[in-house]
Amino acid sequence: MSIKILYFAGLKEALGLPGETVELPVGIATVGALRDWLVEQGRDKLATAKNLRCAINQDMAKLDATIKDGDEIAFFPPVTGG
Repeated sequence: MSIKILYFAGLKEALGLPGETVELPVGIATVGALRDWLVEQGRDKLATAKNLRCAINQDMAKLDATIKDGDEIAFFPPVTGG
């Protein structure tokens, strides 16, 4: 399964990249499993980000949301405007 991952705000800076396209191993079926797999691959900041938010195809999602081939998954910390 191939998905596109986008990182925003402090995550983008901490990881040093705005996003990536990855081939997921069998068994990665939720946003939470994806996050855990990315942490294992060296994206440690995803494990320590407080109140991490995520979206699937630009719709807010929870960590138990199912992902599928071709999805765009975005991770970002909560932000405020003003």
